Amino acid sequence: MVSPSAWDRRPSHCPICELYPSAVYPKGEECEYPPSKDGRSAAWRTTHEEKRVLDKANEEMWSDFRQAAEAHRQVRNYINTWIKPGMTMINICERLEDCSRRLIKENGLKAGLAFPTGCSINHVAAHYTPNAGDPTVLQYNDVCKIDFGTHINGRIIDCAFTVTFNPKYDRLLEAVRDATNTGIREGEVYAIETFGSTGRGAVHGDMDCSHYMKNFNVGHVPIRLPRAKHLLNVINENFGTLAFCRRWLDRQGESKYLMALKNLCDLGIIDPYPPLCDTKGSYTAQYEHTILLRPTCKEVVSRGDDY
Repeated sequence: MVSPSAWDRRPSHCPICELYPSAVYPKGEECEYPPSKDGRSAAWRTTHEEKRVLDKANEEMWSDFRQAAEAHRQVRNYINTWIKPGMTMINICERLEDCSRRLIKENGLKAGLAFPTGCSINHVAAHYTPNAGDPTVLQYNDVCKIDFGTHINGRIIDCAFTVTFNPKYDRLLEAVRDATNTGIREGEVYAIETFGSTGRGAVHGDMDCSHYMKNFNVGHVPIRLPRAKHLLNVINENFGTLAFCRRWLDRQGESKYLMALKNLCDLGIIDPYPPLCDTKGSYTAQYEHTILLRPTCKEVVSRGDDY
């Protein structure tokens, strides 16, 4: 489990890499693998010499994940000290992302934000972040999913939680937290992302799109519009194949790019990811953790005292 001292301080203006000059970052929660089909325990992995050597050989990679995870933990603890009804969703996202960029010590594609901050509300389950001019304000009766990611050298921490103010949602949140922890115990996966809903439990694309990502498998596609060529260069330079949002294009100084962005989407170079919604009037909750499948054990690297 993560050292309690990691949670004793408020988020610092100092990047995580400078808080840990030895580059030894807090570990997450270490769990045994499930028993084999014949019922044999997997505890032998923790002491098996070959597994220990393989584990140590990958220490640089584990360290990148842990550094990104420590930044994520400190940012989300910081969020919970100030997020409240009456704030605009744009203000919430920008304050969160400013803190993330500082703690991860943003450095081009080597370190930074892994994807846009999701702040999906109520029946909107995922992939909503406000575009410029969005006036949406967080309300007391809202169920808001905060889903953001950090990365070091492309090693991504994808971790999410749900914010509510009205205690009537406590049982919904508890059920989704329990489901996430159950998934962590039963499955050998890199991420456990669990949603619960008071609606149909099925989602569909709806609302204005804000999330986009370059198609990793796309080959050479001729682009005729000069504005689209320029926008693709901006995307390649700043985001690569990481997800991005329109606010981040605004932040790069881009303007009047919607036609160019649509052209890139129509050509299949960029994939749009519109908000995923359940039925209107329902409420959805989400919890998510990132897991390292190490040779010796599973490490819930994003685990914290909060969830």
